[in-house]
Amino acid sequence: MRVSTCAVILLAAGAMAARPFLDEPDTGITDVLVDLPKGQLPDLDDMVALNDFQYAARNYLPAANYTYYRSGAGGEWSYRNNLEVYNRYRFKPRTVVDITSISNSMNTTVLGYNISSPLFISPCARAGYGHPDAELNIVRGAAANNVIYVVSGFSTLPLKQISAAADPGQILFSQIYFGNNDTYNTEQIRLAEAAGAKAIVWAVDSPGSPSRQRSARYGVGSANTVFLSNSWDRYHSLQAQTKLPLVLKGIMTAADARTAIRQGVKAIILSNHGGRNLDGSPSSLEVALEIYQTDPSVFKQTEVLADGGIRYGTDALRLLSLGVKAVGVGRPVMFSNVFGEEGVTKALSIIKNEIMNDAANLGVANIKKIDASYVQWTPNNWYS
Repeated sequence: MRVSTCAVILLAAGAMAARPFLDEPDTGITDVLVDLPKGQLPDLDDMVALNDFQYAARNYLPAANYTYYRSGAGGEWSYRNNLEVYNRYRFKPRTVVDITSISNSMNTTVLGYNISSPLFISPCARAGYGHPDAELNIVRGAAANNVIYVVSGFSTLPLKQISAAADPGQILFSQIYFGNNDTYNTEQIRLAEAAGAKAIVWAVDSPGSPSRQRSARYGVGSANTVFLSNSWDRYHSLQAQTKLPLVLKGIMTAADARTAIRQGVKAIILSNHGGRNLDGSPSSLEVALEIYQTDPSVFKQTEVLADGGIRYGTDALRLLSLGVKAVGVGRPVMFSNVFGEEGVTKALSIIKNEIMNDAANLGVANIKKIDASYVQWTPNNWYS
């Protein structure tokens, strides 16, 4: 019996649609640790990839604690897209290139502050769900790797205590969820200044309460309970109260990026809040690509940072190639915190080394000179 071409196409489409979501790519860790009991941590030496830390956290933490970090909004399509979007775009590696000085080009600056690599720790709430020392492990791991730590406005520990554990000269940014109460907003700014933060990060993508259904089942849903008033008048009012730069986190369109520039914003963070707020929102890579294709001058007029779904050095390189200055990792750091300070330090070291070595294998001699020509920006059908 002959099968029509149309039938073959429909069968293939059905097979693709049924492809399971690869939340934790197979690194081989479950084959090696097949007898690891539930509730027990593997050895830190067994962690060779960022995804290994998610496995370790899932196996070790109580379900509610793990779910708080793992969950996304709605049907979790944006969460899924954050992880899958990078490999829709293949690399165009260059060969016969002397890349032996790549390590010397890894250092960069964000808002004028020197860091060891184009990497920062994204703000993530409630580090105490992963370890009793909570954010203290994260600030120390950031110091060991000389990367910026953006401290969440919903941290387990107060900002003052976190900053007291920082190394002299360590760069911390303070994320604040500004509310509708001007007195509260001013108090938060003063706390950030007193703690020695070098910038304030305003999460502008969270004016309402997101539908985190997975979290709701465990009673660890969103901390937002009111509608927040975000406006450019409020931005200027807040910025006028401090000499610290007010960074906008949660930019999701090229239009908003251009508006931020016109309003004098010194840095923006492309982010959909880890897919935790508005399901259907674009990934930071898609926003960066939209900016590059419609107005690449944005990357020169303000400092553009980005986070969301970064698990490999290759993910980071795609963002950097478009003009993003530094990339943030969030969930992997929270998962690594189950091992304490050493876990955070190792996780950051893994992604730093991957960025450097993947750049070398891509044929990038100087990471500051990577550009969009290293990627084929016509999407492939790997993750259709």
